[in-house]
Amino acid sequence: MSLLTFSRFLSFSSSPNSLCFHRRRLPRSLFRFSLGAIKGAESSSVDDGVAVLWFKQDLRIDDHPGLVAAASRHRTVIPLYVFDRRILSRYSDEMLELVLVAVEDLRESLKDQGSNLMIRFRSAENAIREIVKEVKATTILAEEEVEHELRKIIDTMQEALASVPLPERSPEIVMWQTTFYDIKDLKDLPPSYHDFTKLQLPMTSPLGPPRLPPVDMGLDWGSLPSLADLKQFMYGNPSKSKEDWTSIKETVGEIMLLNGPVHQVEVSNTLIRGVESINSTGSNQINLNHEQTQRKRLQKSSFVTSKGNLVGGGTNAVLNALAAYLRYLEGTSRDDWQEVHEKLRENESRDGASFGTLFGSALSLGIISRRTVYHEAIKYEKERNAGFLSPFGYSAATIAAAADAVLSMEWYWLMALKSQINDEGPFSVRIWRWNGYLIQYTVVGHEGPAVLLVHGFGAFFEHYRDNIHPIADRGKRVWAITLLGFGKSEKPNIFYSELMWAELLRDFIIQVVGEPVHLVGNSIGGYFVAIIVGLWPDLAKSVVLINSAGNVIPGYASMPSPKERRTSGAAWLGARLLLPFLRLRLPSIVKNCYPTKMARADDWLLNEMLRSSYDPGALVLLESIFSFDLSIPLNYLLKGFNERVLIIQGMKDPISDSESRVAMLREHFAGIVIKELNADIAPMMSFQTK
Repeated sequence: MSLLTFSRFLSFSSSPNSLCFHRRRLPRSLFRFSLGAIKGAESSSVDDGVAVLWFKQDLRIDDHPGLVAAASRHRTVIPLYVFDRRILSRYSDEMLELVLVAVEDLRESLKDQGSNLMIRFRSAENAIREIVKEVKATTILAEEEVEHELRKIIDTMQEALASVPLPERSPEIVMWQTTFYDIKDLKDLPPSYHDFTKLQLPMTSPLGPPRLPPVDMGLDWGSLPSLADLKQFMYGNPSKSKEDWTSIKETVGEIMLLNGPVHQVEVSNTLIRGVESINSTGSNQINLNHEQTQRKRLQKSSFVTSKGNLVGGGTNAVLNALAAYLRYLEGTSRDDWQEVHEKLRENESRDGASFGTLFGSALSLGIISRRTVYHEAIKYEKERNAGFLSPFGYSAATIAAAADAVLSMEWYWLMALKSQINDEGPFSVRIWRWNGYLIQYTVVGHEGPAVLLVHGFGAFFEHYRDNIHPIADRGKRVWAITLLGFGKSEKPNIFYSELMWAELLRDFIIQVVGEPVHLVGNSIGGYFVAIIVGLWPDLAKSVVLINSAGNVIPGYASMPSPKERRTSGAAWLGARLLLPFLRLRLPSIVKNCYPTKMARADDWLLNEMLRSSYDPGALVLLESIFSFDLSIPLNYLLKGFNERVLIIQGMKDPISDSESRVAMLREHFAGIVIKELNADIAPMMSFQTK
């Protein structure tokens, strides 16, 4: 279903042949209408005012409800893309290449429809404010976002527009959405995916591109930048990324491990080696990248970036790659399809994982919609089965990979949006997008040192529910994150590893917190925290390990060579046998883990853990416990950081020998502080923070 959200003063009623707007003074709220209402709007009255359509992560004209609504309701529509540093800074260099190619294709597609795309370089709110003043726009249309930073930008834009003087009225902001289902009110969305699937809501179909009204206003449409121009705009130097501590984000965990343990005196040299392994080396390299991109486009390659890892280009190029991906079993003599098939084989780290790796970036940028991918997959499935869909599953693994991936993305997007609309619970939930995946977190406190709380396996940020506010009340700013694969954060079809989670935490510290933090980790989360300290010590001020996973190996000095890890048949089978058992025995298992305070395993905690087990992708996460590699000991990772380490050990931890562990820690960790508590595997749930 296509959804429109009217942020200021608007509600509406609809009929099969009309779409009527009513101006009302209302607080910000959500209003939605069906595809039929959008199509019916074509015959309704047309607004003489100018509409500005702000493209962000919706770089397409196909299946674009905002574009359809703008073309249906307004005589003049100005499409706009703003190169805003706050948005672009989240992207890698390869993603920036994808953005440039997609924006160029979007402009050409809009020209084919009789319009154009305005390009601006500045903050989005200032760019839109200037355009509104210039053309006296009455409406701004933009896609509804779930990410906290993008929602902040939209709110800032609303505030900026409130001061724009117009003869008749302040401009109205129309937020639109594209979802699979006809959901009348997101507050009615079941919390469990298991219950959601029982509703059997009908799927909606993608929209075609509209015919846009011509724009004859003598406007400066702006020019498209080169990659060198864009990097100059973002960083001031086209040959380098940021030179401050955030360059750590450009390092690769495996390369850092091979360089040996990172001590404070070696940080700069080690970082240089890590950054050089993946960064461009100058403006000549950037120009070469641009030439490679243009050559690949002329060759009709779907992998248009210099590295050639991601499907990109315009919508038609991505659709072509999708067709090749779905038809993998058929084989082909086409060079461009053979390239897709080769990339599929290279990236199939587990069944179906190649789809997200290849197409995830195009979906994140909105070059193609999730709904279009699902529609194409089902259309091909019907072609293979004489127009029928089997109740026993899909006939090809590639069809299953594409359809399951976008259905999963849709579920987590709906949950994320619901968390932003509903103001429930003791913590305000925020959303951060990491590598295209939606991550939940919360932050409490307005001043003082930054603290980051990291949970253990099978948990989520609410496991620190008794600690977040007390720590903040003592003059700290507290972030608590739900890691990828856990709680209500997304659970993609990827290979989970301890290094992947450590890199996620590294990027969270850099992108979200924005400064070095005091790290607190429980169980396996403690091991992730230790990796942060071992590889990127500049990110940590101190470390608290609470019943942390990880070993102590005296005299450990050599790093094992990295090896490719894939999901084994045993892990696949083990997860499918283990999950039903865990669901059946969950209350007793959890209470046995908290013997000193069983009351903390309350109904809310148990229900949330059970709910999470039904999320799409839960089985994939569970497979990871059979492949964890904790061979790098804590004493190796924390070497040189001892004086800033506090280890808290619950002595009644039912799954470890706490006495022996504490003895080893005391013997081989000179300078660290160890606190023994009469607590279990999660002492923070037994005691409020002191």
